[in-house]
Amino acid sequence: MKQPPIIVSACLAGMFCRYNGEVGGDPRIEEMVRRAEAVPYCPEVMGGLPTPRPPCEIRDGRVVGDDGVDRTAEYERGAAEGLRLARLYGCREAVLKARSPSCGSGTVYDGTFTSTRIPGDGVFARLLKDGGIAVRTEEELG
Repeated sequence: MKQPPIIVSACLAGMFCRYNGEVGGDPRIEEMVRRAEAVPYCPEVMGGLPTPRPPCEIRDGRVVGDDGVDRTAEYERGAAEGLRLARLYGCREAVLKARSPSCGSGTVYDGTFTSTRIPGDGVFARLLKDGGIAVRTEEELG
């Protein structure tokens, strides 16, 4: 019996969705998608944000852009849709973009836009974990 696919950050699959508009995937993730072993998903785009978009970080439990705009609602909407997609596919595992305010797992930026890292999870990563889906970053791939 075939294993269910894993859900992966779409930016890691080389899709045009990074906040800064750059495209550069991870060859390991791209190959997983090619073999239909992974489903690419971008919670930020699915939450209604454009590409490119202002950089965001988590501050006091809210997702805030470097322009001062609170984008928590978009991040939460995209995370909820991603969890729905993961359940639809039967995903039990995710590989997400490290340190992202959506996808970071274990470490995120602190909201000061000074590249300071703190323990924590992005909005999507946290929702997946709470939903029983194992999350790791591309940096933890073997």
